[in-house]
Parts: sequence; structure tokens; C-alpha cells
Amino acid sequence: MSDFHEIRFPLDVSLGGRGGPERRTEIVTLGSNREARNARWAHSRRRYEAGYGVKSLGQLAEIIEFFEERRGRLYGFRWRDRADCASCAPGATPSAMDQRIGTGDGARTTFQLIKTYGGAFSAYAREIAKPVAGSMRVAVDGVEKTPLEASVDPTTGIVTFAPGAVPPGGAAVTAGYLFDVPVRFDTDFLEIDMQAFEAGAIPNIPVIEIVP
Repeated sequence: MSDFHEIRFPLDVSLGGRGGPERRTEIVTLGSNREARNARWAHSRRRYEAGYGVKSLGQLAEIIEFFEERRGRLYGFRWRDRADCASCAPGATPSAMDQRIGTGDGARTTFQLIKTYGGAFSAYAREIAKPVAGSMRVAVDGVEKTPLEASVDPTTGIVTFAPGAVPPGGAAVTAGYLFDVPVRFDTDFLEIDMQAFEAGAIPNIPVIEIVP
């Protein structure tokens, strides 16, 4: 997409940022004092505050340059969420069997990377569109495939199987990967008070997830 830049926000700053998933739930209190709850969004949306990660004037200058090149809110970019950036548990190495992304039918050649949260009551499947190049591993029924047999587009998260390697009917297609979150700045104005910054104040740099 032309309005997205395949570049990662400075890692040393994003790893010091704060934020996480947001959902939109409508709650109506009935006359009985019971509640009726309705999910307004089918998917969560992540918000971050990058200002917490800015610790030096050098980092601040780097963010200003990054902001200007993105033209504020105009262009999206990649963000590394330290709390949730892999198909596996934190600190573990991604395995080709981490996440089930589909079931073969003998004809289907493409599968979208997904990450599933929970499972005991109402599992949530999140599409992963920005995997990290070189980190992706794919398997069919527990047998890992080579990049020639199953390639992954790092700009879309789509797995494509080559002719002769198409998953057979009923076969579990799984994958492991590292990933970034597609985001944009949530402001067209960076207000930076240099005097306050020197005294330890944190600049406000809001970032919000987008659908790439």
C-alpha cells in the first residue's frame, strides 16, 4: 500500500513506550440493575504512547526526523510491541508449530498468518499482517516446510504454498514468527518543550494501530 512505509519505529524508543489493546464495549444498565453488554468492535485496536521511551535529546531528534518523514498521520509504519511480538511465549524462540493458521483441502494455496488468544471460552483470532522477515516458519501436520515450499510475504503475512507442496485435505497448517504492529501517529503536531524535556518531562507522542 502506498500510504504505508515498511520501516520500523526506532526500536530503542518503542521498547520504552507504553500501551496495549483497546476494545469498544457498549454497556446498558437495565431497570433490574443487570447489564446488557455489546461489543462494538470485532477486533481490538492497540494504542501506544512513545514519549515514555524518549530518554535523550538524540532520541528526540531521531523521532522528529521520523515524524517528519511520515508527514505526521499520513503514512503508517511498523511498531514493535515488546509485550506481544511473537507467535510463542515471551522469551521463547518461534516454532513452526506455534499457531494453527488453517486446514488444508488439497487445493488451497494461501493462508493468512494469525495469532490465537485464549481458547477455553471464546478464543480470539488476530490477523498478523506485518511479520518480521526471516523469522517465519511454516509446517504442515508437524512437518516444517522450506522457504521454497512455503513462502511468507513480510508485508501482508500471507503464506503461499508452491505447486507440489499444497497442504492435503485435513492437514493442519501451522506457523511461527516474530511480528510488528502496523501503526500511524495519532497526531499531526509534536509539542516539544525543550526546557521541560531537560527537566524530565515526557513529550506526548501518541501512536495508534491501523488496518494495513
